[in-house]
Amino acid sequence: MDLDKVDKSIINTLIIDSTQSYREIAKKVKVSVATVMHRINKLKSEGIIRGFTTVVDYEKAGFDVEILIELRISKGKLLQIEKEIAHHPNVFAVYDLTGDFDAAIMARFKTRRQMDNFLKKIQTYDFIERTNSRMILNTIKEQQIGV
Repeated sequence: MDLDKVDKSIINTLIIDSTQSYREIAKKVKVSVATVMHRINKLKSEGIIRGFTTVVDYEKAGFDVEILIELRISKGKLLQIEKEIAHHPNVFAVYDLTGDFDAAIMARFKTRRQMDNFLKKIQTYDFIERTNSRMILNTIKEQQIGV
């Protein structure tokens, strides 16, 4: 689906605040409420808008430890291992990579002990050949980008 100017404006308005009513969005985008409703429904059905969420300050919520884990995984087992790790409640992102490692995992924990237990657990998985872990010290920027 090709996004036109109206679709992009609606998406960008939702990125800023997804709690806005159709009426508020229509006013900002300068289209009718019916147009906004129709466009959002179409964007959702096409899978361009996958959901609406809240941005959480995880540090204030008690998740003081954030980690990036790179994994080298035996051939043919990448998706299996990624899916297994993705189900862990502290994991918020799983990426396929190019380069020396096959996958990257991003996770948040309340304590270093929880993080240590998680790392030790995934290192016991069959087909994980090597891990490289990095603690995130500060997040300078983390946000969605406009379309």
